[in-house]
Amino acid sequence: MDLTKHEKSKFVAPDIAVSAVLVPSQELPAETPLVCGYDWESGVDYNKILESYACSGFQATSFGNAVNEINKMLKCRSVTLTEETGDPYEEDNFIKKKTNCTIFLGYTSNMISSGLRDTIRFLVKNKLVDCIVTTAGGVEEDFIKCLAPTYVGDFSLSGKMLRTRGINRIGNLLVPNDNYCKFEEWVTPILDEMLMEQIRDNVIWTPSRIIAKLGEKINDESSVCYWAWKNNIPIFSPALTDGSLGDMMYFHSFKKPGLVIDILSDLRRLNTMAVKANNTGMIILGGGVVKHHICNANLMRNGADFAVYVNTANEFDGSDAGARPDEAVSWGKIRVNATPVKLYADATLVFPMLVAQTFAKYHFSNKKNV
Repeated sequence: MDLTKHEKSKFVAPDIAVSAVLVPSQELPAETPLVCGYDWESGVDYNKILESYACSGFQATSFGNAVNEINKMLKCRSVTLTEETGDPYEEDNFIKKKTNCTIFLGYTSNMISSGLRDTIRFLVKNKLVDCIVTTAGGVEEDFIKCLAPTYVGDFSLSGKMLRTRGINRIGNLLVPNDNYCKFEEWVTPILDEMLMEQIRDNVIWTPSRIIAKLGEKINDESSVCYWAWKNNIPIFSPALTDGSLGDMMYFHSFKKPGLVIDILSDLRRLNTMAVKANNTGMIILGGGVVKHHICNANLMRNGADFAVYVNTANEFDGSDAGARPDEAVSWGKIRVNATPVKLYADATLVFPMLVAQTFAKYHFSNKKNV
């Protein structure tokens, strides 16, 4: 028996649904990468696992892009300076060009509080970066760890209970208050020396000069600041008083008032490093003042050539930390032809892996060839 038109329609999907769901595709460019993860049947090969991230999608692909971006910095850095591209007449060892690509590393204080301090120390000890910008905590926590340890705790520990026991919590890290007492005992005589040099020798103290002095005084190879002093790598900290070091300076100002810190000289120093550089790369862990200070220095040269941001912030509240690299392009802080990367991740998770795939390979490869 023949079916009526109405009866036939029951067995046919509506045209509007078919046309909506089965939209014909246009061909993608031939070079478009295929999504592909790691082949576990070939065993455990951590290098290949990390290489597979590039085609895995989501933040794994951002990780792969960040590896490529840092390797571009290092390739540019490996170009030998000549008489024309060098900086033979610059007398300031902080400003003087050391490589063809000046790499600015920025990080917030929690990075030094965590075990990431050891990764950062590797970069500084082996002269793989040229300039650091960090917060007060990024300086003082480095010295405090030379005096006493930081412990692993838990995010859920009660602040009230910890306060009664004289324990400070940084996320899931624990710092006994005695550590800061030891820091005061160590740093106060150095502040006395600095004040005496200021009065006697007209020394102008800047944050970078203070950090270099403290790095020399700590004389401890576990310290980032020690290696920065030893290798003439400047550490800038425009908010140097915003932490325990500021507390110590506050107490010191009652005992021996008069110590002056000039932040403008450091600003000129940092900006001049960017202006004089042949090429620049920015690697910034976290946000806030460290991110903006580096980006703003690179504005003075019409933008950085390479950039990698690593943080967990989003852009929807207009925060500096959340701002994507494209926002920096609009300000002239990253060049319009650059290929910057933002990796949305906890730096303690991904930065050691980034260093493994970039700086560490570059460093150990060069050592083999020497």
